[in-house]
Amino acid sequence: MAAPERPEAASSSIPDYECVNVNSKAFHIGSFRDEWLKRLQPEDFSFQQLDQDTFEAKFAAEMGIGEETMAELRAVCSVDSLRCHPEDQEPDKEVLPPSPTLKTLIHRKKLTEKKSQKSFRNRHELYAGELDRQTVGMVPETKADMLPEGEVIVTINIYFPINLGKFNGIRPRMTLLLTGSHTLADLRDAICCVSDLQVCGEFSSTPDIVPDFISKDLFKSAFFFFEGVFYNDMRYPECQDISSTTMEWAKSHNYPSFSQAKMEDTRFVDLTVKLGFPYLYCHQGDCEHPVIITDVRLVHKSDCLDKRLYPLLIHKNRSLSQKCAVCHVFIGRWYTTQDKFAPSDPCLFCDKCFRMLHYDKDGKKLGEFLAYPYVDRGAFN
Repeated sequence: MAAPERPEAASSSIPDYECVNVNSKAFHIGSFRDEWLKRLQPEDFSFQQLDQDTFEAKFAAEMGIGEETMAELRAVCSVDSLRCHPEDQEPDKEVLPPSPTLKTLIHRKKLTEKKSQKSFRNRHELYAGELDRQTVGMVPETKADMLPEGEVIVTINIYFPINLGKFNGIRPRMTLLLTGSHTLADLRDAICCVSDLQVCGEFSSTPDIVPDFISKDLFKSAFFFFEGVFYNDMRYPECQDISSTTMEWAKSHNYPSFSQAKMEDTRFVDLTVKLGFPYLYCHQGDCEHPVIITDVRLVHKSDCLDKRLYPLLIHKNRSLSQKCAVCHVFIGRWYTTQDKFAPSDPCLFCDKCFRMLHYDKDGKKLGEFLAYPYVDRGAFN
């Protein structure tokens, strides 16, 4: 494949608005990082914590204040000024004062009362609340697993497939953090989509021997499209260039020419992108996901510094599970068509109802129908 051709607009290494509050102009991520590193002092992006004296001296110099003002700030901003109990008394941290005056305690009291009134909180809400907090500030045990200082962090939203009109353009399916040294193949492997888990074929006559392989094992081809370049996944011998059809169509209709590259050879620091602009991830032939890069920044010491945990999932949208059309209790495992026993066509069944309704006690098929394995979207919850 030919190397990707960078558009003319990519000469800018500093992003600027193309459409105000919507998306930026195209810029090169690696050049953008280099511009930040040239302008910042090493201590600005260092992971080392400044000692208190150095921090206060730097703060006073930047704010242009004297020692007398600094001493007053120390007294006013001291943690001791937040004390709402006698110094010789150790309070119970789980018990709130009856009439707190601190804003934080007032807010905490309101939250506590609100939680006590809420009788049920499901596991999805608990998980969503913890997902974006569990890796904050995490430091690896060994230095070899530490992210390098000055590394770039890219925030990417992966949306529901375009053909799923219900969620199209409303909210992202998942949000990932990747470093500049990750490749597009790393991004592809981190994306969860139910179409990769589908089992192909009709199994009404042999429901007990559904194969173990899934669509992702059979159809490994995929591509990303960024700024006129198709980045194809060519890691396996079975992979095909599925972007060639689009390129030939564009050429026959006098559209500007596109170029190609391999996603496994393309790092994020090599990309030219627009922030807030919708790009494309296509797999399984016609499963097309909008992809939007929402942020590009340098890594901070409060980020997760363990590079083994990247790509890092920080948000995942909850999908509702489809229940069996008969019992309305269990999640659907089979869907049937041309089925005289079903209340609708097509119809979704859990495994138990499917077998009880369509097979006798010896496992012999009753009547004529077509049955296909069904993978529920809620599997990713």
